[in-house]
Amino acid sequence: MFLQIHTLTSFAAALLNRDDAGLAKRIPFGNAERMRVSSQCLKKHWRDDFHRNLDLPGGIRSRMFFEREILSRVLEAGVAEETARKLTEALLKRLVQGGQDKKNPLRLNQPVLFGKPEADYLVRLITECAASDADPVQRLGERLHAEHGNLKAMWKAAGVNLVSGVEGAMFGRFVTSDILARTDAAVHVAHAFTVHPLSTEVDYFTVVDDLKEADEDAGAAHAGDMELGAGLFYGYVVVDVPLLVSNLCGCDPAKWQEQPLEALRDARDVLERLVQAIATVSPGAKLGATAPYARAELVLLESGTAQPRTLANAYLQALKPKGNPLQQAVDALGQHLDALDAMYGRDEQRFVASTQDTASLKDIPRAPMKNSVQAALDGLFGAG
Repeated sequence: MFLQIHTLTSFAAALLNRDDAGLAKRIPFGNAERMRVSSQCLKKHWRDDFHRNLDLPGGIRSRMFFEREILSRVLEAGVAEETARKLTEALLKRLVQGGQDKKNPLRLNQPVLFGKPEADYLVRLITECAASDADPVQRLGERLHAEHGNLKAMWKAAGVNLVSGVEGAMFGRFVTSDILARTDAAVHVAHAFTVHPLSTEVDYFTVVDDLKEADEDAGAAHAGDMELGAGLFYGYVVVDVPLLVSNLCGCDPAKWQEQPLEALRDARDVLERLVQAIATVSPGAKLGATAPYARAELVLLESGTAQPRTLANAYLQALKPKGNPLQQAVDALGQHLDALDAMYGRDEQRFVASTQDTASLKDIPRAPMKNSVQAALDGLFGAG
């Protein structure tokens, strides 16, 4: 069972996502180059929204997780500093083989996502080993060896389901460790791109020195430039609903519908918040200079068991604005969807919210955003 989320969002002059040269990211598609926003950028801003609005355990993505989260909490628990450092370093070596910073043995080479429930368990594991009569480092090794290969039982005994936090449950976590849990992403995010050709300009700006005397050198105290662009972006997200439920509660994905009401309610809350974030949370560099805040002008939701497919090819031929560009983009989406239905048939339930006329999206019930989301979720989880 999948939930597909299609959006059209218009941004005025902004620099939404920069490349390594400070320019707007771009991609060739169809007959034109487009401005784009990377999936990593989008997910980062959505994760920040989840932290603010979801009452579920989050995660910590950092190189300094063991140094600033685990070690500091172990010290607060009363473990002697020398013992705490030895145990934390031994834990890092075992959990993330080959990922240790050579200059600082308590840091990782690159950021890794750890869930807060996972952090709680690891702190408890270290403090228990530190209190052992045996060599604490040896005891830690024995505990990890005994639990190797039986990870689900280890977390279950610890009372932990949402191991890598809600972010890990949604966007996954790739690790090569034999102890840490690899989590497959239940939410698949495409790079957003403009439905029309790339159009940017370089904004030249200056800074005036307020304390400069009138008789001093003329001119600005600083001059700079940045690339700005405006555009109407198509966005596409797919949620593997059974996998999301599995990641949230630790069940077999095939049995997702059999889970307790509370687990299904959590999944429903996550999806509701996700759609809201996709529609309303704006990415953007240069916030102070461009205020790049916008909301989607169209949100199309599809649910069903058929293999998901993007509707990006509605814009393979880049649109040349005529009249109302928003309406033009909605109509192009509807025409492409109609062509796909004519070829493959229609297997999904569909719901739409839009500021534009949706006559081209044939036989799709239109309602305010909240109502459309609720109707889509009712189709997945049942009413209520």
